Amino acid sequence: MNLVIINHDYHYELENLVRLFFPNEKIEVTKEKNGEERFVLTELQKEENGAKISVLLGFDEIFSGEEEHSFSEKLSDETEESFLERKIAQLLFKLLKRATGYTPPWGILTGVRPAKLMTKLSSSWGEERAKEYFSKELYVSDEKISLASSVAKKEQPIIEKSKKNSFSLYVSIPFCPTRCSYCSFVSHSNESAKKLMPDYVKLLCKEIEETGKIAKSLSLNLESVYIGGGTPTALTADFLKDVTDAIGKNFNIGENCEYTIEAGRPDSVTDEKFEVIKKSGAKRISINPQTFSDSVLEAIGRKHTCAMTEKAMLMAREHGFKNINMDLIAGLPTDTFESFQTTLSKTLSFEPENITVHTLALKRSSTLVTEEKEKGSAAEAQRMLSFAFETLTKNGYEPYYMYRQSKCLGNLENVGWAKKGYECRYNVYMMEECHTVLACGAGAVTKLRSPVSGVIERIFNFKYPYEYISRFDELLERKKRILEFYEEL
Repeated sequence: MNLVIINHDYHYELENLVRLFFPNEKIEVTKEKNGEERFVLTELQKEENGAKISVLLGFDEIFSGEEEHSFSEKLSDETEESFLERKIAQLLFKLLKRATGYTPPWGILTGVRPAKLMTKLSSSWGEERAKEYFSKELYVSDEKISLASSVAKKEQPIIEKSKKNSFSLYVSIPFCPTRCSYCSFVSHSNESAKKLMPDYVKLLCKEIEETGKIAKSLSLNLESVYIGGGTPTALTADFLKDVTDAIGKNFNIGENCEYTIEAGRPDSVTDEKFEVIKKSGAKRISINPQTFSDSVLEAIGRKHTCAMTEKAMLMAREHGFKNINMDLIAGLPTDTFESFQTTLSKTLSFEPENITVHTLALKRSSTLVTEEKEKGSAAEAQRMLSFAFETLTKNGYEPYYMYRQSKCLGNLENVGWAKKGYECRYNVYMMEECHTVLACGAGAVTKLRSPVSGVIERIFNFKYPYEYISRFDELLERKKRILEFYEEL
């Protein structure tokens, strides 16, 4: 499909909008029509006090629209450019909706953090006007407005716990038992990367030690620890203990510090590993079924079964874990609305303290995309999310954090649900960028946040384990920037 942009530079926003309606099509952005039979042509003609905008869709039939807008219509804190971008996006959205018969529930809102925008607007205008803007200007559905508002309110008391000298620690374990078809993370299956683990763990512990020294020298206060991946429990029990011992030795994990370790793949956990986690002081873990359909698990390349998930949950409870998260994904290949209903019902039977409901994201480097495998549909995924919203609310769960990824089916969302008092603070701190996150391991990204201006600066670790190992000294040099950043405040 050809997306033509004439006399404007809003190609990023408009391409994202077109992709909502045509997620599986290749979109070529050009300044003039390139001969493709299917095209979207957008044009802006600026005038002294406003502009004329036009959109032409060429599909099985032609759809067109033209509007004139004056800058007197723009919001008081809105620039002329953002006003024009919003207006051409609105016209394009209305025509795409008419052409396809599909109405994306988030309207033209394509940002990663909808709740953050709701908080900002509510603070400036009041909650009712913020909701009205979501509805009338962004075309967001009532259900999603309610979700964004609920998450915004739930996040606030957690955000307020973050102080000027607060930080969180993230540790990356980029190994998995197998690679899922939808995965694009920097993770390696144990079969191909097992030989890298000894050197990786040794150097990771060294990076944790050096990072701990930096945090102590700056008198930073640790609010949360999160060991993720990949699958941390893809490590052997001994290697996992090495990592947790390094954290315990080099960071002050106080009574109020939240500590999470992902034990995500049910086929990667053992009694011995649960004991390591327990002794580390981590009280929150994740066990992620994604689905309770064995046929769907097979379709996405997971090597565990539903029975293994049940066994892992029972084992975790026997080891005394009282704060467990379970991840589900809406829109998985071959999954149906009925089997998703079964999945959610089975998940609730374990009474987990947290349930995170993700939407399938069609990542470019995943085998789901590169091998052109069967994909879920946006409409079906939305049915699943609506069902989850209703069911989880009825069962005493509240949405406390939310984010969206690029290329999610239907521009839909990922939502963390929790029983009261079990909200994961790290998830909120990370998504809302409340404070610095010091990150260790391959693919990890340190996010330095100025407590004065709120400006974010990132330090990227090397992506792949072999690169992390071979260029480790260079990585440590990069981390000296943390000290410089705080000295410049």
